[in-house]
Amino acid sequence: MGLRESFQAGLARQLGHPNGLRGRVVGAMLNRGNRKPITEAVAALGLAGGETAVDIGFGGGLGLALLLRKAGTVHGVEISTTMLDRARRTFRRELAANRLWLHEAPITALPLEDGSADAIITTNTVYFVADLDGAFAEVARVLKPGGAFVLGIGDPETMSGSPLFTEHGFRIRPVADVEAALARAGLKVRHHERLGGGQIGFHLLVTGRE
Repeated sequence: MGLRESFQAGLARQLGHPNGLRGRVVGAMLNRGNRKPITEAVAALGLAGGETAVDIGFGGGLGLALLLRKAGTVHGVEISTTMLDRARRTFRRELAANRLWLHEAPITALPLEDGSADAIITTNTVYFVADLDGAFAEVARVLKPGGAFVLGIGDPETMSGSPLFTEHGFRIRPVADVEAALARAGLKVRHHERLGGGQIGFHLLVTGRE
């Protein structure tokens, strides 16, 4: 494996599960590179204040910060202990005030009660999830009837043209396949927005339980 391939393989691993010093660098990079889609995802929830919101796979923590400005209580779910430690340092006051709760868990086993969330976001996570039906079923279980779930994914056609994604285990699914999995979980797509800008482009799927 050459230097370029080795670098790409390491970066792909860190994007899926940030770890150690390199993971902390990736966390900061994720906040910068994903600022627009995360900001748009939070805005699409239409929070009025006082809600219980969840960010699944929060990475560098930008989504947590934005949700804390809008919601009453925020839960952050993450598989990376490095990102959880980063969030504990960044949000000490919010944790002490019980406005923020952090959980180490995958999207397929959310440590939250049935119907406990008014709003949920997750961005750039489903590429690392083998059981998409199981993941969306968990989201539907936790989401209240009438609640909103916003899913953000990179444009699959553009991602399919990059060796970083195609050669290092990313599960790149057509948008139609993702929408079908959402429907099977009882999550109806209310709005599909294509965000421009950046090298990849982005899709926001605004869904909810009826």
